[in-house]
Amino acid sequence: MAETFYIDSNIFIFPVIYDNEKAIKATEILNKVENKEIIAYTSVLTWDEVTYVVNKIMGNADSVSTGKKFINYPNLRFINADINIIIKAQEIRENYNIKLRDAIHISSALSKNIHNIISDDSDFDLVNLINRIRL
Repeated sequence: MAETFYIDSNIFIFPVIYDNEKAIKATEILNKVENKEIIAYTSVLTWDEVTYVVNKIMGNADSVSTGKKFINYPNLRFINADINIIIKAQEIRENYNIKLRDAIHISSALSKNIHNIISDDSDFDLVNLINRIRL
């Protein structure tokens, strides 16, 4: 059975805005999701992060296109941001002093008993509840 991971927003952003080694590695990860080589989850709120960054850097048209591609990404599974996710995120912020969205990502992953997050964000290294898989 394929291994399960939580995918951070930067994995979706890098291939859109960069043309470098990290973008290539992120694309490889996304190809594994598409080909069912790994099972991947992310928060529904990742859409906001991805489209916001793309809009800021590349403009509205690219942001809309990227958002559509994101929500229709083959085999990507979404976790709803309900009150239980937010309550756990609040607890994580209180205990680890990390960014709001990072706390939501960790809480979302833990809600599915996922302890591996694929991310370029070293802030996740501050939280012993989750293991960051680096690009």
